[in-house]
Amino acid sequence: MTRRAPAIVVLGKGSLDTARKIQRFYPDALIHGLAGRVEEVDRSYQEFGTTLRQLYQQDTPIIALCAAGIVIRSLASVLLEKGAEPPVLAVAEDGSAVVPLLGGLGGVNVMAREIAAGLGVAAAITTSGELRFGTCLLNPPSGYALADLELGKRFVSDLLAGESVRIEGAAPWLDEARLPQSDAAQLTIHVGCGEREAAANELLIHPRCVLVAVSAVVPELAAAVRAALHQAKIAEASLACLLANEEEMADAALHAAAAELGVPLRFAAGASTSDLAARALPQLLAPQAIGDGLALAVAAEPIDPASIGRARGRVAVIGLGPGAAELMAPAVKAELARANDVLGYETYVRMAGPFREDQVLHCTDNREELLRARHAFELAAQGRSVIVVSSGDPGVFAMAAAVLEALEASDDPAWHRVELEMLPGISASLATAAQAGAPLGHDFCVISLSDNLKPWSIIEKRLDLAAQADLAMAFYNPISRSRPWQLGQALDIVRRHRDPATPVVLGRDIARPGQSLKVVSLGELVPEMVDMRTMVLVGSSTTRTFARADGGEWVYTPRWYPQD
Repeated sequence: MTRRAPAIVVLGKGSLDTARKIQRFYPDALIHGLAGRVEEVDRSYQEFGTTLRQLYQQDTPIIALCAAGIVIRSLASVLLEKGAEPPVLAVAEDGSAVVPLLGGLGGVNVMAREIAAGLGVAAAITTSGELRFGTCLLNPPSGYALADLELGKRFVSDLLAGESVRIEGAAPWLDEARLPQSDAAQLTIHVGCGEREAAANELLIHPRCVLVAVSAVVPELAAAVRAALHQAKIAEASLACLLANEEEMADAALHAAAAELGVPLRFAAGASTSDLAARALPQLLAPQAIGDGLALAVAAEPIDPASIGRARGRVAVIGLGPGAAELMAPAVKAELARANDVLGYETYVRMAGPFREDQVLHCTDNREELLRARHAFELAAQGRSVIVVSSGDPGVFAMAAAVLEALEASDDPAWHRVELEMLPGISASLATAAQAGAPLGHDFCVISLSDNLKPWSIIEKRLDLAAQADLAMAFYNPISRSRPWQLGQALDIVRRHRDPATPVVLGRDIARPGQSLKVVSLGELVPEMVDMRTMVLVGSSTTRTFARADGGEWVYTPRWYPQD
């Protein structure tokens, strides 16, 4: 399986030049910088150890530009079994040293050599096998799989003890290795897709050169594929991908089977399994039926799944949160890192960046929500991974509803087969409330004062009922140049039911540069205090304030309510 793009983690400005040099070797890599200390990075973080542990647990390769000891201490509590960890490297801030620390079976030494070559230094490789032979036999390149790690360790140990080896099958990556080869050697490296037990003194490597086409989703599909491979005497590790008809793109059983087998799932048009396989990759050997609804095809060399048909398209509707990078959900950050296309109002798209050169940005006016949603499905129907950006939370007066509205109105089956997910963010109302204390600590409601999509009469009715119900209220879109009168009318309605001393929180650009927070009473609030970038939180009858040590005020609504 393809390894994630690495994360380049820096602690200070002095390492930025080196980080950018390394990023040129790995264009998909993002530079993570310590907030408040390093600017002009792809992602900011608050705490070094926490960030490293999160990346490690997400199976993300880590290139840390700092002392090796800091990395070791940060990751000590989460170290996994050897063979189940991502590559982790420490690189000197000035690029003078490259030290692989973890992930020997995940390609860390390969990365160390790549980085060292790019920086013009020597990698500090300490692995005996790689030092002696110039390659890690237990970590074959992409497209090949080691049959048995434990047997492989003993094999390498015997080689290091002085045994010679012979190679059976095509192993082009070993051509430049410094292996002690001999036709009479007892140790053998066997490369092939046949199902077999490793013989004594044998290192068995399987090329991922087999495709299984599925035309009918049968119960226990993964087990059926395994049985079919066994019947054909083909090793399961040689399976490169499953291929199915594009009309079955949304079938959950297909995706579950591919996940269980640990292979990608690809789609193409085709009337039968053999037809699917033949169209997807013509250079495959003649596909053969191997069971009900299954056909198998074998290529002469490893298959790149990305060259087979296409993937299921994906639309992710994301919430950036209020604006600060540290308040963006990790799932949203991960989605941004892997997207092909990013759609949204230009201001929000720019907030979500920076982006890789290969990522396509589609910036549109803030009032083109439905057009944007339709465009997202058109792109995803081509097999692309698409992000639709909202500020705050996408389900709060934002793009999630527009995307679902566009999908419901569409009769294009390709749109309905697209994977769709909403990834939440911290809404502006909750971010503002957190800065003030807990003004929404009891029952509350959220109301948009914009009458672009609903009549003002509905807004008036909801304001009146919410005020009567003694709910705390959060006002979105409180005022604009085209409707400067509406906030004043909204306040008049609320004042019919609320004491003039009721606390009101005004949060402008919360979690963005230049943010401001102000607490006023309902009686003194006037529309001139508010603009379109202000969140207005109106307390209930129980909302209270008290002095903060820094001279400000805490605002909160108790969880209890007075008993009649």
